[in-house]
Amino acid sequence: FMQKWQVEKGAQAMQKARAVQMARKSAQASTESGKAVLQVTGKGSKLSVKGITAVIQKGVVALEKMGKWIAAGGGAFLLVFILIAGIIAGAAFSSSSENSESLSDEVLAYTSVMQQYASQYGIPEYVSAIQAIMMQESGGRGTDPMQCSESPYNTRFSHSPGSITDPNYSIEVGVQTFADCISQAGCSSPQDMDKLKLAWQGYNYGNGYIVWALQRGGYTEANALQFSQEQAASHGWSSYGDPEYVPHVMRYYSGGSLFAGLFGSQQIVSVAMGQIGNSGGQKFWSWYGFDSRVEWCACFVSWCADQSGLIASGNVPKFSLCRDGVSWFQGKNKWQSGGTTPTAGMIIFFDWDHDGTSDHVGIVEKYEGGRVYTIEGNSSDQVRQRNYAVDYASIIGYGVIN
Repeated sequence: FMQKWQVEKGAQAMQKARAVQMARKSAQASTESGKAVLQVTGKGSKLSVKGITAVIQKGVVALEKMGKWIAAGGGAFLLVFILIAGIIAGAAFSSSSENSESLSDEVLAYTSVMQQYASQYGIPEYVSAIQAIMMQESGGRGTDPMQCSESPYNTRFSHSPGSITDPNYSIEVGVQTFADCISQAGCSSPQDMDKLKLAWQGYNYGNGYIVWALQRGGYTEANALQFSQEQAASHGWSSYGDPEYVPHVMRYYSGGSLFAGLFGSQQIVSVAMGQIGNSGGQKFWSWYGFDSRVEWCACFVSWCADQSGLIASGNVPKFSLCRDGVSWFQGKNKWQSGGTTPTAGMIIFFDWDHDGTSDHVGIVEKYEGGRVYTIEGNSSDQVRQRNYAVDYASIIGYGVIN
């Protein structure tokens, strides 16, 4: 097991506490001003991500129905939008202390390195979860910012705490360790919060905790404390790890939040980019539920959408047949015809033989200089980048993401 002792410096803790308290007071004022639109009931109740998403989706539907009024009074629309945004922000911050603290500049500076190793070890969609770990471990400072010298994946330095002296190597070891935790926990996506919490606590305690916790129904704050106490007692130590590691990390995490679904059009591109070079597509068609190979372009798109929170938020369907994807987007009035200018994150559908039925699908990476750049699964049985003239006859249209 990896050993970790989390020590909070008094001055920093007090400063953070004051900042959180001020944020809560400000957010409470925003929430109170919007009670006519959004009600949060029950003593100490928390507005869930799903609840906030539902409010936004209902608000969007209402605004769509008010199209004529919006067109007649742009200023009124802006006022309504600001009010809704203020209410949501107020509810999100006043309902929980989680996600209340920003990432440091030092952590953000390592983002590209995290992306590199996250892609290398098969978890490109978990970069925000890795950032949160680093923020809790070190704030991005020091030569071992992931505090992973005790990991079995560290083969260059001793396993004593803080022994790693190469920050990039620390990130590589930390990401590889976390990827193992993700796999052991059975975490399916950054929105699979129960399993993600299990993986986080496993990063702090070691994978032995994951096996132990799964036998008891998964991660809970109570069994994290129990495990810490049992391990400390069995080794004759005064403490073992950080039993509150998950709530500590959650302060810095945004990847499983409401915004992953709202801004998933960018997230889906990032996720797809991380899969370039995959050959055979087993990862995607087996995830979908097939026990043998199928034409997997739609499975790839669905997998990327799921990892980005777009299926859970209702913005993209789970589909394995291209024609089913076309029907869904057209039925939801979220369809843009071929020949028009797409934007990043749209789902692009092709009809190679021009018989009116789509037989290939991909994800728009970008539009530039009259060409559409895409990321496609099952392109010569690999995930590849392609590009086409925007008026290419085989592009029949695009599924639009909000």
